[in-house]
Amino acid sequence: MKALFIGGTGTISSAITRLLSQTDTWELYLLNRGTHNSQLPSNVKTIVADINDEAKVAEAIKDMQFDVVCDFIGFVPEQLERDYRLFKGKTRQFMYISSASAYKKPLASPYITEGTTLANPHWQYSRDKIACEALLMKWYREENFPITIIRPSHTYCERGVPVAIHGNKGSWQVLRRMLDGKPVIIPGDGTNLWHVTHNSDFAKAFVGLMGNKHAIGEAFHITGDEQLTWNQIYEIVAEALGVKLIPYHVSSYFLAEVGPQFDLEGGLIGDKACTVIFDNTKVKRAVPGFVATKNFDLGAREAVDYILKHEELQVPDPEFDAWCDKVIATLEKAKKEIKNINPKWNYD
Repeated sequence: MKALFIGGTGTISSAITRLLSQTDTWELYLLNRGTHNSQLPSNVKTIVADINDEAKVAEAIKDMQFDVVCDFIGFVPEQLERDYRLFKGKTRQFMYISSASAYKKPLASPYITEGTTLANPHWQYSRDKIACEALLMKWYREENFPITIIRPSHTYCERGVPVAIHGNKGSWQVLRRMLDGKPVIIPGDGTNLWHVTHNSDFAKAFVGLMGNKHAIGEAFHITGDEQLTWNQIYEIVAEALGVKLIPYHVSSYFLAEVGPQFDLEGGLIGDKACTVIFDNTKVKRAVPGFVATKNFDLGAREAVDYILKHEELQVPDPEFDAWCDKVIATLEKAKKEIKNINPKWNYD
């Protein structure tokens, strides 16, 4: 069977690419600009082109047919309209990577199934994904375009650790603060439940949906079943680093107000500040035997070990670091000022 991935070298898609390369079932092509293809398995084929150059891509695939096409880098409806023009009649299944952040926030219930309402007033990214899904379902209903929608939640790999907030250069600065013995900001009281999923586990379910007739016209989220609080997630990361965590809890709404440069309204209020419990019954029914096997204790140790051995992943983010210091200092000053209003008040 023949598959084409638009992208194929990101956190999610790289694990799927590796898994497919280990089977004899799939002939895999990646369509991308070729900037990250040097580490690809030798049996993965490439079409070097910018997907936004529609004419060039159309010429490159004019004599090709695929069993599966997946777009890992489509974010807005205009990109899906381009895909539709390119691949209508050329694939038996079109898979689209949406996002579990599309589910309604704030949640009426923390238990999420694929039938949970899609609505996120806090995050444009999520609203764009919802619009893309609506367009795909319209094409499926009206024109029988063979779509499958995938909604990942917080998926990670060895190149980064999942944290609730970070700056614009990734999660390294959070680890650096831990290593330096500095307090680390955790949104809220850190007790809301969250799912983190290793990309190798995600890949197993995704591959099971490729070429799967039960997946056509359907949406699936793919996560692990392990539920952790943010306090536990940060504690596990600190333990993997061999340091003591110094948590500093701050209201998510306060962080969203004072950190617009990091899009914390979307990332927190529209996603990570909510307790979520994903029901994975649907994907397990479609992919019998799927189970996520890499718990976060192991995944975090592997990621920390990999990051510490690869200096190119240790990207400093002085802007985010200074912002964390400022938030903490400001709140500590406010505490002192409030305590000094009346020294007779007992705060201890």
